[in-house]
Amino acid sequence: MLTIQPTEMLTGVRISGDYWDIDALLRSIYDVTGDENRYFDFQGARNRILHLCLELRNAVKGERNIEFITNGIHKGLEKDKAILAPKKNVYYSVEILMPEIIFTATALNDFIRLHQEMIDPSLWNISVATIRQFQGAVAETLEDLLEDEHYLVFLQILHSKQSLFFRYATQYVDILNLEYLKLSHEERKNKISSYALRLLIEDGEYSVLKEQLMATASVTKHAIHELNLSMKYPETIDW
Repeated sequence: MLTIQPTEMLTGVRISGDYWDIDALLRSIYDVTGDENRYFDFQGARNRILHLCLELRNAVKGERNIEFITNGIHKGLEKDKAILAPKKNVYYSVEILMPEIIFTATALNDFIRLHQEMIDPSLWNISVATIRQFQGAVAETLEDLLEDEHYLVFLQILHSKQSLFFRYATQYVDILNLEYLKLSHEERKNKISSYALRLLIEDGEYSVLKEQLMATASVTKHAIHELNLSMKYPETIDW
């Protein structure tokens, strides 16, 4: 079973699961986000989602964290069934920054909507169901971390917008990630809700950034999601 828990310093969340848990999520995301030419106006959001997929793919290659989780096998069961079995399963995990995971979980709403409108409207679509389970685990984590009134405001805004990240300047997620990294543990505890809301509300800082990117894009003839900002993440992160 895929689990999502906040890290010790509230730097982000730790996504953990066995090979098949993670593989099922990856296959579902690839299915719902489609190829790169299908939803071009959402390509920036798609690229960020696929970055999470890369982290998960690296995790199941053993390049992130490996954990051993008790699976319920015990000596009595082995004796009753005349079997010899491992008592722990291998789980893989990876840490994702808090603004990044909130963005990814909410951006998937856009792709679920597009997939249901253009590809498969079935309510029983297994890919959508798998992604919803992932989003639910993220939501459960946020509900535990945010004050009740802040969480309700976040949900109200989330549900009030049909399209969250149409032509979105996803470089803003990097800005929020780096800002968030500079906060102390106590500051993170108090400000997670504001970072969650800033991802959904196009505030002044976001508007200025997008105007600058659009001006550059008009000169370079690139799409705004193709433009890179001069930002550097720390080599090591205290999770």
